Amino acid sequence: MKTLTFSIKINATPDKVWHCLWEPENYKTWTRIFSEGSYYKTDLFIEGSKIHFLTPEGHGMYSVIDKLDENSYMAFRHLGEIMDFKEQSVETATWTNAMETYELNPVKNGTKLTVNVDTVEEYVDHMNKLFPPALDELKRISEVK
Repeated sequence: MKTLTFSIKINATPDKVWHCLWEPENYKTWTRIFSEGSYYKTDLFIEGSKIHFLTPEGHGMYSVIDKLDENSYMAFRHLGEIMDFKEQSVETATWTNAMETYELNPVKNGTKLTVNVDTVEEYVDHMNKLFPPALDELKRISEVK
């Protein structure tokens, strides 16, 4: 597993960037770069809760919200994959315990967002290609809302 780091300066406050990251409609907007119609589903958006990251076809990842410090830090620990809306066996998952973190730091005239993503080798190029435009889209919606 390899950890990739992406960073962007956004001309908006951390609370505004946070809202654009995690409010469901905003999330769908910036993550469409990865897969059109992407969304997440959770009973409670709090630390310790399970969360599903899904495509409209029902494929994706299931994770736990490992750490949540509102407007500042979010960490997801991926547990396994979802196929046809069903969690797959952890024993076959290549992503088990992969981390994905979002750190928001106030800077002059805005926020520096740093994202760290653990990924398996076969997805390194995919993540390197898609994460920068996804963060550009997040920047766009954060700066206009």
